[in-house]
Order: sequence, then C-alpha cells, then structure tokens
Amino acid sequence: MLEAIGDPKGLRTLDVGCGEGRFVRRLAARGAQVVGIDPVRSLLEAAHGRGGTLVRGVGEVLPFQSDAFELVVCYLALIDIADYRSALAEQARVLKPGGRLVIANLSGMASSGTWQRDAARRNRTFTMDRYLEERWEQARWAGIDVMNWHRPLSAYLEALLALGLVLRRFVEPPTPNQIAVDPTLAEDARVPWFVVMEWVKPCPTAS
Repeated sequence: MLEAIGDPKGLRTLDVGCGEGRFVRRLAARGAQVVGIDPVRSLLEAAHGRGGTLVRGVGEVLPFQSDAFELVVCYLALIDIADYRSALAEQARVLKPGGRLVIANLSGMASSGTWQRDAARRNRTFTMDRYLEERWEQARWAGIDVMNWHRPLSAYLEALLALGLVLRRFVEPPTPNQIAVDPTLAEDARVPWFVVMEWVKPCPTAS
C-alpha cells in the first residue's frame, strides 16, 4: 500500500474508513496533510490526538467539497460498506482531477473460500464456492460488530471503471520481491489474500 502511494508529502489526503487511525498516522508521519473519516465513535476517540485530522462520517456520503483531495486512500474498508458503489462514487467526487485513489481490499478469492487443514492444522487445500454471489457475514473486530462483504473482483472493477477512473496499478501481495525479503510470506502467496489498486482521476480535456 505504501509503495503504491509513494511520497505523500504535502498532498491533501483522505483516508476513508480510517478506524483507529493507524494509516492516518503513517501518512502524517510521511508529511501528508491527512484527514481520516470513520463512522465509529470509539475508534475515532482512540485515534484522537495521535496525528492527522479526524472526522466522524460515513463513506457513502463524504462531508467534503468536490475535488478537495489530491490523494484518497481506502485501506480495507470497502469490505465493510454495504453500498460500495456510492462510497466509490464519493471517493471519486472528492478527488481532484489528476489525483489518485489507492485501495487495499480483501481478495474475492479469499472471502469466498476456506482452507482445508490436516490433523496438524497445516493448510492443505483451499476450497472456493459462490464466488460470483455478493453476500455478507457478520464479524467482530475491536469489540465492534461489522458486516464483511464478499464480492467478486469484477463488481469493484466495473464500479470504478464506470466512474471514469483509470487503473494504473494492480498488485496481489505478497509479491516475489516481498517474499525474497521475508520468506515467511511464501505461505500467504498460495492464495491471493489482498489486492492493491491505484486509480487516477483524469483531467478534463480541452475542447
């Protein structure tokens, strides 16, 4: 995610679904002028005073002017948003022309399957089912009940392409370079667990 973002120094940046502010702090430490937004009061309270500006709100209706940010990041938040099309449309709206939207999301392969383990609890085979069916299951994180959505990759790609955004980067970590640095990541490469995408909002063309 940080590699896709590059140097954010001085960039007006929005973190959609910032949670307890972990990524807000990392971006602020790199010099970004970052705002984080999240609907959960307790998470924002935990993040208060630790870096960046924090706003309570939902991703489907962002309380910011159009073209307000040069960089928008959405770090593992789309899987918790029921109306992801509206959320993506809002992210595109507040993004300045020429700006970038960088998304990390759970892979549809991971969210539609499960590992089959042997008697020693080692991962043996991975079984997928109902990949094309959008659905959710309840999960609990930091004492908060959330709806984790499974969607096929095409659902997100079609929504983003319909907004006129241009795909610049698509990565399924861990990459071979990451595994070379940390061989323990090799197990995570057996099934792509995450995707990282970088999209650009085109500048208007002169008529």
